[in-house]
Amino acid sequence: MKLLLVEDSKFLKVATERALTSAGYEVISAGDGEQALRLAREHAPALILLDIMLPRISGPDVLKALKEDPATAAIPVMMLTSLSQKNAKQLEKDGASSFFEKSDSMLGRGPDSLVAAVDRMMNK
Repeated sequence: MKLLLVEDSKFLKVATERALTSAGYEVISAGDGEQALRLAREHAPALILLDIMLPRISGPDVLKALKEDPATAAIPVMMLTSLSQKNAKQLEKDGASSFFEKSDSMLGRGPDSLVAAVDRMMNK
């Protein structure tokens, strides 16, 4: 299954790509919002893992653009956040399928918990 990982932190991107690839996923990566929108249209991934804090176009704005585009509207989006969940209701309204708090899980225990969350979303 093809996933689009949108993460501007090189360290987190590499660690997450390795973990997801090891779990059997094909991973395409974007480092900013503009690249994310282009790659989502070109590759039609099964799931998009979208960081909230991104250069060029913010994660919430990327989410809105994805959900407004008929070519990408049906792709589920998991928001990756190190911020509090106070924006969760608005992001859900804008089309986010789920959330993953990356601060504790990805930095403390490694990306295994993210892989488990992706597996659950993909019913793997």
